[in-house]
Amino acid sequence: MKICVWGDELAAWIAAAQLASYGNDIIKAGSALAPAESAIRIEPGLMDRLEQGIIGGQIRSSEEEDPFSAEIHWLAIAPGELEAAGEIVAHLAAVHQGSLLVVNQSNLGTGASDQLQSRLDENKQQHVVYLPDMLQGGQAMRQFAHPEVMLVGCENDSAGTMFTALMRPFTREGTELRLMSRREAEFTKFAITGMLALRLGYINELAMLADHVGVDIETVRDGMSTDQRVGPYYLSPGCGFGGQHFTQYIEGLAGLLSKTRGSTLLETVLKQNEQHKELPFRKLWQHYQCDLHGRRIALWGLAFKPGVATVESAPSLRVVDALLAQGATIQLHDPEALEDFRFHYGDHPQLVYCAKPYEAVNGVDALLLLTAWPEYWSPNYTELHRLMREPVIVDGRNVYDPQLLHDLGFTYYGVGRASH
Repeated sequence: MKICVWGDELAAWIAAAQLASYGNDIIKAGSALAPAESAIRIEPGLMDRLEQGIIGGQIRSSEEEDPFSAEIHWLAIAPGELEAAGEIVAHLAAVHQGSLLVVNQSNLGTGASDQLQSRLDENKQQHVVYLPDMLQGGQAMRQFAHPEVMLVGCENDSAGTMFTALMRPFTREGTELRLMSRREAEFTKFAITGMLALRLGYINELAMLADHVGVDIETVRDGMSTDQRVGPYYLSPGCGFGGQHFTQYIEGLAGLLSKTRGSTLLETVLKQNEQHKELPFRKLWQHYQCDLHGRRIALWGLAFKPGVATVESAPSLRVVDALLAQGATIQLHDPEALEDFRFHYGDHPQLVYCAKPYEAVNGVDALLLLTAWPEYWSPNYTELHRLMREPVIVDGRNVYDPQLLHDLGFTYYGVGRASH
C-alpha cells in the first residue's frame, strides 16, 4: 500500500518505520527522512529501521513523490494543529475522486476527527479512522509492533476493513481490537490519561500525608497494590510527572471538564503536580535552613522519565530554576537529556554539565535524584560518600533504602519516607 505519513511527532516516525518494514511504500511528508529532535532519534530501534527503509526504497520524501498521490494518509501532527490537519484533508478531498483512508493519530481534541471527516466525501468512500496515540517514549517501536489492545474509532465497514488489513502484521498475534465511534475513541484516550494522572496525583498527596503521620509510603503503596481493585500501576510516589503530550492531554481534558461541568478535579491535579516538582528543592532548602547561596548541588536525572531524551515539563526544570534563584551552583548528569537541557539553559555560569555520574557529585553539598534511570539505582556508596563534601541525598523517586543510607552515614530525604 502507498501511505503518506504527515507530522514530526514520535508517532509519525514510528508509523513510517514500522509500516515500511512490512512492504508498504511510505511517503514522508516534508523534506527530512529522519527526525530532527534528539529525543525522537534515540528511540530504541527507530533509526535503524528508518535507515533500512530508506536504503531499500520503501521510505521516500515528499520532494521525491507527490504526497497527495497516496490513498492512505497517516496524520500524527503536533497537538492543537487542527487547522493544519483540516487543510491537509481538504486538499486530499479536492484532488482525489476515488476512495481515501485517513488515519488520525493526532491529539487534536474530542470531535476533531469528525471535523476532518466532514471535509471528505463519504459517497466516494473517503473516511477518517481515529487511532489513539498510546505509544510511550522508550517503548514505542515494540508497542506499535505488538499491541495487546487496539482502540479504533471507525464508523464505516469498508474503512474498517482497509484499516484492519493495513494493521494485520501488527495485530495477528492475538491483539484485541476495540471498535467504537471516532468521538468515543478520542474521549477514551483523554479518559485513560486523566485516570493515570489522578492515580499519580493521589499517591503523591498520600506521600505528603505520610511525611506528617510518620509512615513509609512505600510500605503503604505495597499494601495498596495487593488489592486487585487498585493494583500496582501508576502508584509510584515521586517529584511529579512531566512530558509534553501527557501533560497536554490532561490539560485538554481539564479544560473540557471545566467548560462543560465546572469541574476543577484535573485542574487541581495539575496544580498540585507543579508543586510536587519542587519538592526535592524544598527538602534541600529546609535542610540547609533556607540558605543555599554558594552551595554546590548535584542533579542526577534531567529527563521527565527514564528512557527519553527530553526535559519537556520535567521536574528538573522547576528544581534548577529554584536553585539558580538561590545562588547555588549545579552539577548536572543525565544519560540522554543533557543536550535537550542545554538547549533550554545554554552555558549558564551556575551550571556544570557532567559526562559521568560521579563527576557530577564531586565536591557537592547534596545530591538530588530526579529521574530513576537504571544506572542510578545501585551506586558505589563508598565512592559517593568519599566524593561528596556533605553526604546529603534527596531521593525524588524513592529509589534508595533509607535505612541503608542512614547506616552508611548519609542524610536521606525521600518522598513520604522517614528521614534520617
